[in-house]
Amino acid sequence: MTVDHPLSATAQGLEERIRLRRATVGVVGLGYVGLPLAVEFARAGFPVVGIDLDRRRVEAVASGHSYIGDVPSTDLAAVVEAGRLRPATGYEALGQVDVVIICVQTPFTTTKEPDLRYVTSALDEVAVRLHPGELVVLQSTTYPGTTEEVALPRLAATGLRVGVDYFLAFSPERVDPGNPRYTTRDIPKVVGGITAACTRMARVLFEQVVVAVHEVSSARVAELTKLLENVFRSVNIALVNELAHLCHRMGVSVWEVVDAAATKPFGYMPFYPGPGVGGHCIPVDPYYLAWKAREYDFNTKFVALAAEINENMPYYVADRLTEAINVHVRKSVADARVLALGVAYKPGVADTRESPAIKVLERLRLRGAAVRYHDPLVPRLVLNGQELLSVPLTADEVRAADCVVILTDHPGVDYDLVVRHARLVFDTRNATGRTGCRDGRVILL
Repeated sequence: MTVDHPLSATAQGLEERIRLRRATVGVVGLGYVGLPLAVEFARAGFPVVGIDLDRRRVEAVASGHSYIGDVPSTDLAAVVEAGRLRPATGYEALGQVDVVIICVQTPFTTTKEPDLRYVTSALDEVAVRLHPGELVVLQSTTYPGTTEEVALPRLAATGLRVGVDYFLAFSPERVDPGNPRYTTRDIPKVVGGITAACTRMARVLFEQVVVAVHEVSSARVAELTKLLENVFRSVNIALVNELAHLCHRMGVSVWEVVDAAATKPFGYMPFYPGPGVGGHCIPVDPYYLAWKAREYDFNTKFVALAAEINENMPYYVADRLTEAINVHVRKSVADARVLALGVAYKPGVADTRESPAIKVLERLRLRGAAVRYHDPLVPRLVLNGQELLSVPLTADEVRAADCVVILTDHPGVDYDLVVRHARLVFDTRNATGRTGCRDGRVILL
């Protein structure tokens, strides 16, 4: 934990404005992280400027229409109509803010290296407008050292002194899209600044809108904290995915094994297999960590192996499905009609970024299968360069398929209807609860 030192007059003024909730907060990037955060600050009474280069997003926010499932349109409309949240497509408004929180995407390249172009672009715009008494917080998931090595030089080039004239910190996003129990305000924030004063400013800021704030000694610690959280999940998911391979060969239900192990009240945390991992963080973060580790002549073998296992799962699922159609339907996959249930990367969200479901369907189409899909949250999808529309889930649609594959177990889907009418179901999520397994209609991963 950082130690508080005497603050500059500039820092004292910023802290006072934050505590009185008179500080104007600028949020750059109005996606799954930025929009909920912008609304939370606005609901707390802060004047907020939300910046996004996507004009459609800005127009939606201006009209009070939320495109993020975790942000009710009623909440968004209330703060917009009250004048506390103003969206913009340009960075000009940053010249008048006291706080900038950067929530832009951080993908990787085709060679699995960090792609920070969105971060650096946002930082360059912030630097042009940086002024005394301003706090800049980077939230985008990235490798340890980004705040010091990428953000700080850009802002320091203005001639302003970090920790005295302006303040720079990292605070990782921890959102769990689709989770009604843990919303933005319910999740503790980790903050680590370039200096003790920077950490303090970030702590004071987030104390206004979240249940708890945990200080760490540096921005690097905060950056690595986020990677550890997601690598932990990646490794454990990979473990159970590999176990699913073994259980299939042994003729044992991996689902039954995991459920039995979960009865142990200590020393065990259940993770479940599936067609792979998706979303922005879990498929990406291991590669950010591995890339940075090489700078220190260190190979993150365990982390890399877990990522490899998870990346292979869509191919494994496509192979298993191909085999199931051949054995149980007695058809080649090239002649088969497949109905996929769910294409989002996780249940309850419309996000298809890095979705393993899409990778499975791409493999099936390359093998000649006629693919249709149903997803109540994703009305249209581009697959192998062709746009597909979600079809209604009806008994006729299910009966018309040679096989129904459950790739994302959205709540509210009538899986009983699927089991009753399907010729064959390949369930990668245990959504059917093993119903129909005994008579061979349902095959579990």
